[in-house]
This record gives sequence, structure tokens and C-alpha cells, in this order.
Amino acid sequence: MNETNVCVVGNVATRPAYRELATGPSARFRLAVTARYWDREKNVWTDGHTNFFTVWANRQLAVNVAACVEVGQPVVVQGRLKVRTEVQGQQQWASADIDAVAIGHDLSRGMAFFQRAVKPEAPPTAARPEPNWETPRPTEPQDGQPEQRGQEQQDMQEQGVGERGLASQEQEAVAVT
Repeated sequence: MNETNVCVVGNVATRPAYRELATGPSARFRLAVTARYWDREKNVWTDGHTNFFTVWANRQLAVNVAACVEVGQPVVVQGRLKVRTEVQGQQQWASADIDAVAIGHDLSRGMAFFQRAVKPEAPPTAARPEPNWETPRPTEPQDGQPEQRGQEQQDMQEQGVGERGLASQEQEAVAVT
């Protein structure tokens, strides 16, 4: 909730390092962000200070970064900024990391062709026929006409199955033999 969200535009400084971890795929690379300003005395654009960030990508973003991002490419990175300080020996180090939410090529400085990532298909399952959930309507007898039976009852009679059902006929056949 109290996170520092940033959107940074820069150049990829190192080749993305991809790893398969127990929590899922992860990738990281260094991003160089150089401020540019207009030098009025020289009448030209001049590079200012360069900041370096370590960009971390996880899950599908990591897979796509490993496949698409190369050193020197201009990218736009959006994510959560984390500044860490460490003491090694007698020196104190500070590093700025970005947990990336989105990474894309900077289209103001080049072209890219988008291709949607293909998700692995689920193994095919055996197709089962759809059950017939309809129940036959009971027919009402009309004056002077015998009651009509449903189609299922007529089919069962044609197959030799009476109102007692097939199971009772089989039991009788077993008892007779």
C-alpha cells in the first residue's frame, strides 16, 4: 500500500539472467537511465548523470523478458522501487531495485512487433456425450381413448422389458435355470 511505484525509461545494460526457481521463473537485468538536458552554452543536448537499476521480473514476465530483451535496447519499466543499503567490510553500498510489473520496448526510439505468448494447452480429455436431461411429459387420457405411453416406455416394451423392468426378468430367468 505504501509502495513507491515508478516508471523508468532507459537502456538495457546487461543481458537478462533467467532462472527457474521453486516459486517460478525469475529474470533480472541492469537498466541504465541517463538524464539528458539542453546545454544553452553549447546549443546541444548533453548527457547528465546515469542511474543504474536492477530490474526483477517474475513468472510469465520473466519468460518473456528472457526471450525478447537484449543489451542496448530502449525499454520502459514500470514497477515497485526498493532501495537497499548494505555494509560490506568498511564500505556502505546502496542499490536500487525495481520489481517490474510491466516491461516494454520504447517505441519512440524504434519498432517492435508484438506476439502474444502461447500458453501450454491442457491435456485433452475424453469427450463424453451430453446426457439427456429432459423428462417425458405424462399424457392425459382423453374420452374413450386408451392412455398413451411415453416413447421410453414404448421402446422398453419393444425390447421385451415389461413394467417390472429388466432386472426382475433376469432374476426370473436365473431362477428358472
